Amino acid sequence: YGITFGNNTFVAVGESGNIVRSTNSGSSWNDSNSGISQQLYGITFGNNTFVAVAQSGKIVRSTDNGTSWDNASSGITTIIEDVTFGNNTFVAVGASGNIVRSTDNGTSWDNATDPVSGHFWGVGFGNNTFVAVVHGGTILRSTDNGSNFSTVVDPGNHLTGVGFGNNTFVVVGVNGELHRSTDNGTNWESKKSVNPVGTSERLNSVAF
Repeated sequence: YGITFGNNTFVAVGESGNIVRSTNSGSSWNDSNSGISQQLYGITFGNNTFVAVAQSGKIVRSTDNGTSWDNASSGITTIIEDVTFGNNTFVAVGASGNIVRSTDNGTSWDNATDPVSGHFWGVGFGNNTFVAVVHGGTILRSTDNGSNFSTVVDPGNHLTGVGFGNNTFVVVGVNGELHRSTDNGTNWESKKSVNPVGTSERLNSVAF
């Protein structure tokens, strides 16, 4: 369900706590024991640490390039869908409006202030800004390292993924939803994909 890269290592996560890693540009892969059996949904890398998130509020972290993993307490029991890293802070989002953050490389986590109670699907970081998307189409942003999030806009339709590159945030979702922001998530314009140029299918993620 998720993959990231750090320290010349690709790490991918999936069902039943499965983690695989590659140190040769993806040519071959080895199993890595996550220590949990829950489904893992997202993974990111920062400060020489891999952090992966899962069902039941489970979070695991690795400081040896994905070879071994330790449990971290998220403080919640709901599913965690996605995680990202920026400004020495990990931010993870999930069900029931839960946002948790860590400033000690994923060892401990605390709750962030969130004005909505929906299901978060994705979170991204760029230009000192965290951007998160919610089931139903709401976009939220934080400019204080994930401590507080505020609602920016609700463009409609479910949004599922966030990406950042070239000073641009892009969020994607169902029915080919595409929205972009060039002012750190303050304002958004629709770039919805329209056939035959694009697709009306669900878009799950976006990367740069």
